[in-house]
Amino acid sequence: MGKRFYRLANRFLHVLFNVALDLHVSGVENVPRTGALVVAMNHTSFVDPMLVGVFVPRDVVMMSKIENFKLPLLNNLVKWYGAFPIRRGEADREAIKKALEVLRAGDALLMAPEGTRSADGQLQQGHDGLALIATRTHAPILPFAIAGAKPVSKNLSRLHRTKVYVNIGKPITVESSTPKPSREELSALTDQVMLRIAALLPPEQRGVYKERQKAED
Repeated sequence: MGKRFYRLANRFLHVLFNVALDLHVSGVENVPRTGALVVAMNHTSFVDPMLVGVFVPRDVVMMSKIENFKLPLLNNLVKWYGAFPIRRGEADREAIKKALEVLRAGDALLMAPEGTRSADGQLQQGHDGLALIATRTHAPILPFAIAGAKPVSKNLSRLHRTKVYVNIGKPITVESSTPKPSREELSALTDQVMLRIAALLPPEQRGVYKERQKAED
């Protein structure tokens, strides 16, 4: 299956999303077409990773919670889509190793720096895992903000279209003076990424970064 399934699935999803969602997409021109790349998205809905697959014009390898690999049928779909498992809430060395391999091969990797889906749709505190992986590989980080997707599940069940905004920012260049950056360096990069995502979201969805982003504006 591999890349063939991924590309066919995204073609189907593109048509489906245009029917089921009222989509507004900007910033596709900001996506580097080649080279290692970390796509950093906020996460409020099950459709978020698929929106990345559809609107990032290159193949993207995705992390997916290990629970998805234990469900019948979904297990195969997630694998065919090219995702690999990650154990949330712990330092998953196998997932980190796989992420580094993807980037060192010059491919694109999707990560959600919040670590899990936001229950209320608000931007949550970012974790340093993304910054660690990016600094080890010097891969640029692409902010990918999704606004309005929280009610997609409920609206689909009611056959209502959801207005969803996808805003893709300019890549953040990653530099590190040492092979093992300090915790302070990682936290600073995490904050930079999260504030860039926040800037691409409406104020009412910026969550814990709302006041800090207001100061940046």
